[in-house]
Amino acid sequence: MGLEFCSFASGSSGNCYLVRSDSTSILVDVGIAGKHILSGLKECGMEPTDVDGILLTHEHTDHVKSIRMLGRKASNAEIYSTAGTLNSVIDKLPEERSTAIDRNEHFMVGEIEVQAFPISHDAADPVAYSFQCGKKKLTIMTDTGIVTEDMFHQLETSDSVVLESNHEVNILRVGPYPYPLKQRILGDHGHLSNETAGNTVCRYLEAHRGDDMPKIVLAHLSHQNNTPEQAYLTVRNILFEDDYYVGKDLNLSVAKRSEPTPIISV
Repeated sequence: MGLEFCSFASGSSGNCYLVRSDSTSILVDVGIAGKHILSGLKECGMEPTDVDGILLTHEHTDHVKSIRMLGRKASNAEIYSTAGTLNSVIDKLPEERSTAIDRNEHFMVGEIEVQAFPISHDAADPVAYSFQCGKKKLTIMTDTGIVTEDMFHQLETSDSVVLESNHEVNILRVGPYPYPLKQRILGDHGHLSNETAGNTVCRYLEAHRGDDMPKIVLAHLSHQNNTPEQAYLTVRNILFEDDYYVGKDLNLSVAKRSEPTPIISV
């Protein structure tokens, strides 16, 4: 008994992830076109009615774009989010299947244990989620400007991690974004840079020395201020400087903006 993960899309344009066990399936965010989510489910051998839960991290459009459609199509799914997020999209939700959770709440969706935990982002009440089934744990953490000790605790106790690697700082600084937007992205309530992601992965690996090779997926890349190649290169180089090697100490991959990843076993 374990977990599987698939990213249907991840980036500043939209995000949707599938987490599933043998008997339970969860969508984390539904911020891409509904037809692409349905297509992703079909490629994974699933129908919308097979989804047991939809978890929302926060109310920004790139995370909730298709919640009305998926709330209707995934008719067996309970929808979970913090009250702040729920209130922002309540007019799009089936009220009888919508549950407000505490930002530190632990709850079950089928056989999967879910732990919500707060992140640092400019939204009403944003959270990330950890998932555990049997002895395997996966954490998905994007849309945060910093990594606090509580956030890192969720990462370091996980077998696999999906971690934001949003932008390359130098590309962002010289790019076309207006100055206030650049400051927002770089701030404590913005997004993690490639460098911060790399340093966080190094710290994670220090806590996992001698363990089975963990799987790290870099996610939520900016279309304007990053590329999959740049994110991978920056993080790999930071790892190399700390004597960690991709393929030896960890499996490292990048979730692309509009393409699904292969199914990853945690």
